[in-house]
Formats: sequence, C-alpha cells, structure tokens
Amino acid sequence: MLEASVSRETGDLLRQYEDLLIKWNPSINLIAPSTLTDLGKRHIIDSAQILSLTKEPQGNWIDLGSGGGLPGVVIAIIARELPLQITFVESDKRKAAFLSTCRRELDLPKLKILNQRIEQLPESSYDFASARALAPLADLLPMLDTQLAPHGRALLHKGRNWRDEVAEAHRHWDFDLATHDSTTDPDAAILEISEIQRRE
Repeated sequence: MLEASVSRETGDLLRQYEDLLIKWNPSINLIAPSTLTDLGKRHIIDSAQILSLTKEPQGNWIDLGSGGGLPGVVIAIIARELPLQITFVESDKRKAAFLSTCRRELDLPKLKILNQRIEQLPESSYDFASARALAPLADLLPMLDTQLAPHGRALLHKGRNWRDEVAEAHRHWDFDLATHDSTTDPDAAILEISEIQRRE
C-alpha cells in the first residue's frame, strides 16, 4: 500500500484529499461514482506510480486537463518538499474551483491553476507533463509539443488500447517511447515520451 511508503504527514494529506473528492463529487462529478469505494488503488496509487519514474523531479511540471486533480494533486502532495512547481490546466470553472480548494486546504502553495483551454496556452518549456484519461495519444502530442522543453518528458496513463494509440500517433509524429507496466491495472501502461517531433 502507498501509505506504507510515505510519511505520516503525506498519508494524512492524501486522506484529506480523498475526503475532498468524496465531498465535492456529487455536485461536480470529478470521478466516476462507482470508483469512490476504491479511491486508494483506483486513483491515488494509480496516480502516484508515475513519480517512481522521475527520481525526485525538479523544475516545472504541467498537468493537462487536471479535472479532479488526478494525478496532479497526488504528485503535488508527495513531492511537496521538492523544488517542483506544478501547473494545472483545467477549462471547467467548477473543477478549477475544486483545485483551488485543494491548494488552499492541503497547503500546496507551489500549485498554479490555469482556468483555460490547453489549446490557448502560449508555448512553454516544462520539464515534465502528465495527463490521465484526457485524450488519445495522437491528440495529446500537439499539446505536449508546444509545452515541453527540448529535454522534457511526458508521463501518460493509458488504458488497454495504448498500443493502438501509439501506432496511430506514429503516423504523424516521431518520439522516443518507454513503456512501464501499470501497478494497478495489468492491461494498462504508463507511457514515457520525449523527443517529440512532427513528421514532415
């Protein structure tokens, strides 16, 4: 279990975050109601696993389509002592309000929340990017291409059709890919993507 590998304070913050999800979910539908009974494994542990691939990340991290804060809030809680600034991008005003509540009540001052569409973001140079249940890989790559630094890496949760998504994305994009087995779903994977280039 995740709580066995984190500090007591971190475990307390993760439980507080779970309480916020449960409280807000009936009015905003942040996560599927059917998953509320298994929040720990289905969402918290699933989100936290990408941090094990980054070896104490530093710099700037962007979480695209942050929704209810998965994986972004989990990353922010676990990595809160690291020199890591995390930016959430969420176009839905109600979900952005929920994220602001998380920042305040969980005392996560290094969080920045942008209430706008991803397509409206100016080009940037983030060290890391994440997205969970947002869009097919072929649709994510144009967004990542404009937001990641040349050395940047994206860590993307993908479900059982991830191989098909990779094949489709390769029709128009070149990128370095490392795949990591999901610790919570034998059919899923974490895609680690870098060196993104659009094919001519």
